[in-house]
Amino acid sequence: MIKYLKKVGEAMVKVEFLGPIGKEPMEVEARTLRDVAKVLQKDEELKKWLKECAVAVNDRLVQDLDTELKDGDRVSLLPPVCGG
Repeated sequence: MIKYLKKVGEAMVKVEFLGPIGKEPMEVEARTLRDVAKVLQKDEELKKWLKECAVAVNDRLVQDLDTELKDGDRVSLLPPVCGG
């Protein structure tokens, strides 16, 4: 698991990647989902998934990148799935 140092005023959140994304969970410091997205966009493999995935905070789907985060929140990237 990758960890980043926490700055004053920012929450430490766990980011998990479900399904075929195939990345280990990481902890990042962030005030909002927009901050999380900025960190994840630095990874070329994750960058392509960011446009396709739904996002959940603590198992609740969210769409607003300005969603505020608290210490201990869990952010999940949910890739699209096919079913039959």
